[in-house]
Amino acid sequence: MVIKSVELSLVCGVTSKIPAGTLPEFAFAGRSNVGKSTLINGLMNRKSLARVSAQPGKTQTINYYQINGEFFLVDLPGYGYARANVKVKEQWGKMIERYLHTSSALRTVFLLLDIRHEPTGQDVMMYDWILQAGYRPVIIATKSDKIKRSQLQKQVALLRRTLREESHVDVPKDAGPIRIIPWSGQTKDGREEIYAVLDGFLTEEAGQENL
Repeated sequence: MVIKSVELSLVCGVTSKIPAGTLPEFAFAGRSNVGKSTLINGLMNRKSLARVSAQPGKTQTINYYQINGEFFLVDLPGYGYARANVKVKEQWGKMIERYLHTSSALRTVFLLLDIRHEPTGQDVMMYDWILQAGYRPVIIATKSDKIKRSQLQKQVALLRRTLREESHVDVPKDAGPIRIIPWSGQTKDGREEIYAVLDGFLTEEAGQENL
């Protein structure tokens, strides 16, 4: 995949209506301090299109980035920001859940988890929300540069096992293992694997249009 153009084309707030898009959408969800903005900037080859902040919880809207005029990367509000009040947390949750259930153009969801830690209860809840909406999320294990390479597979196995054991949503046994892609914000390791997922959906989309 070659990124030729990137444009922040739409921002949806709490009361905004989810647009009925015609281009494929790929959503990114994760805790407010998991490195989502760093990932999106890395995928788009931009330094600061998605704002990276020392203060977690900066993204409080749904941001639509149009890529190459062909598809959207959709940045969902970060969840789990401890200093946000209960009402704000509820609004973010409702916004995310509404998007997952009403976007007609959504093709898949990338769920970001910190590779250094076991998934939190909120991570598992988000994983379940995505499954309940009818999608099989691709897990992006962020901050892989923060651990030793020898620990990588052990931590990936921890993420996969925790999601499988803590999830309350039944997944067909023949669905295969949870797909996890380690990502480094420093070296961009994992970017080609993420591009491959996007290319796979876009190729399938083009094939269906040609039928």
